[in-house]
Amino acid sequence: MTRAAFFVLTALADQPRHGYGILREVEELSDGEVQLRVGTLYGVLDRLTADGLIVLDREEVQQGRLRRYYRLTDDGAAALETEAERMAAGAGAARRRIAEGRRAGTPARPAADGPAGLEPPTAPGLAGGLA
Repeated sequence: MTRAAFFVLTALADQPRHGYGILREVEELSDGEVQLRVGTLYGVLDRLTADGLIVLDREEVQQGRLRRYYRLTDDGAAALETEAERMAAGAGAARRRIAEGRRAGTPARPAADGPAGLEPPTAPGLAGGLA
């Protein structure tokens, strides 16, 4: 599930919303990290609708413009719950690994030197590259 899809489903978890309302809610839920463009939003909405995760709830005319409200389906709620659990498990694994590294005294290395804990390449490896 994409980050945009996750936040759109999350925005619809408590109530139906129209496109602009979804945009605002996604931005708020992500602390401004996810700012969807209108074209991107409607692409995500089309895909989530095709996947059966959301449905058109109703249409209203406000100030001469048609507003389409979308809502989460039961399958959408289940998919959101599954993804939230997967993300929480991944975050927990990362936190445990970071704590283990700190307890072991693994020194942090600058990113320019490559991944932490690996020695820089110095000799030919099995595949003909440096090992």
